[in-house]
Amino acid sequence: MSDGVVAGAGSGRSRALSEARRDEILDAAARLFADRGYHGVTIDDIGAAVGMTGPGIYRHFVGKEDVLAQMLLRISVRLRDEGARRVEAAPDAASALEALLRWHVDFSLHQPALITVHGRELGNVPEPARRQVRRLQRLYVQEWVGVVSELLPGASQARLRVAVHAAIGLLNSTPYSLGYSARPGDAGGAGSSASAVAGHPGPGGPALGDTELDGAVIADLLVGMARAAILAAAAPAPRTPPAR
Repeated sequence: MSDGVVAGAGSGRSRALSEARRDEILDAAARLFADRGYHGVTIDDIGAAVGMTGPGIYRHFVGKEDVLAQMLLRISVRLRDEGARRVEAAPDAASALEALLRWHVDFSLHQPALITVHGRELGNVPEPARRQVRRLQRLYVQEWVGVVSELLPGASQARLRVAVHAAIGLLNSTPYSLGYSARPGDAGGAGSSASAVAGHPGPGGPALGDTELDGAVIADLLVGMARAAILAAAAPAPRTPPAR
């Protein structure tokens, strides 16, 4: 094996380790930002959460603003790309809507911290990263709008967008308000089935208590609720007969 091939392999491993470290930092920062708020967390806090000194974070990120920006860009890209992939793979519009709902429910159950950070801290993301996040979100929403427009061809684009935003907001808020999230050690993560996920209190949320439900039941309830809500909200309003 030539020295160049050996060097290339070593460089590839180094990049993979660096990416894994960045992901670890972003995941830890998301939990801290969700629990304490962006302004309540320091670089030293983030470093301590991953077993390194605060200044060591600067080997991976420019600063705390960059950590927040990269965190929200990463998940926005993932949502957009996975949403597009699922729509492309679906045989028809009904199957595509089901795939989008399953994907977003799984995301909401596994990533309550990211949902909280996005909803509360997007204003702290510097430009132009904030514009990029919003553009990616619009593309993700448009995947949904395109699917629902096939199911309800008579609905206006404005009505479809409002219905999609409302459904996504419902999915994002319900698991957190119930105090439900996936255990960090559960297999799969967002993008896999939530059927094996058991509930536990999310950050700041109440426990489900004596009525704790299996993850598959929670997922099915959320999918059914969101499906009904989005189709009802997007459907064209019935015509009112003229008064006599």
